[in-house]
Amino acid sequence: MQYTTIVSPELLEANLDNPDWIVFDCRFSLADPSYGVNAWDDEHIPGSRFVDLEQDLTGKITGISGRHPLPSPGELADSLARLGLRNDAQVVIYDDAFGSMAVRLWWSLRWLGMESVALLDGGFPRWKRENHPLTDEKPLVEPGHFVARLHDDAWVACESIENCLADATHTLIDARPEDRFAGERDPLDAVKGHIPGSLNRPFEDNLDIAGNFLSAEELREEFEEILGDTPPTRVIHTCGSGVTCCHNMLAMEIAGLHGSRTYIGSWSEWITDPRRPVAVGDEPGSTG
Repeated sequence: MQYTTIVSPELLEANLDNPDWIVFDCRFSLADPSYGVNAWDDEHIPGSRFVDLEQDLTGKITGISGRHPLPSPGELADSLARLGLRNDAQVVIYDDAFGSMAVRLWWSLRWLGMESVALLDGGFPRWKRENHPLTDEKPLVEPGHFVARLHDDAWVACESIENCLADATHTLIDARPEDRFAGERDPLDAVKGHIPGSLNRPFEDNLDIAGNFLSAEELREEFEEILGDTPPTRVIHTCGSGVTCCHNMLAMEIAGLHGSRTYIGSWSEWITDPRRPVAVGDEPGSTG
């Protein structure tokens, strides 16, 4: 069976010795870039391989890019193949930040043409809380054979966002916290606010109090309320730098609302050109 959204800790534990399952640890902290690999060194799910958000999943930052631009697909495919990735594998990804970091790899693998990619529901905290096995042993990893089959329709460029503002045919959903969306504060980016017309759906709204994803039915009801008559294929997800926006995309996939896309450059790329419009306040088009 193919898993494309989330899997339970019980299912993952039952497949830890399955050679067709590959587990990636994506723990990361924007405040401490070395946190993730140090945490993995201390303890991790047996067999898991560490993938670093900024070293593996981010390309070269330029004056006109966001904070986490895409690497070249060839470089990404090669680096993941060195960690054992194969086209026929079932991939499971986890972090300890409510899935907010792991979703970037989930999205990236879909971009490269992988479908059998899922997040561990509840992540590392739930795994540890429920006493599933842990280790500090480094796995012996044989390089895999992985051929990327790019799905470039999974994301949009900045120019597409500018066109969307002009014709109002798409709905933009911003995954950042409410205060960053409203422009009340922004500890990461030099300009505060959001892309005009965006709707705010903080990624945490996709989770229950324990940090697990809401049911498919709950997510579908909530997103349909946000979207109204907009079909999923006309939804574009944004955030600060193209990471947590993938969380809302995953939530829509769980809900059966397929075909939405991401603006990977997101807010941190949008603000590199001062001519691009900026909105502040709680309302989508508010100027304050």
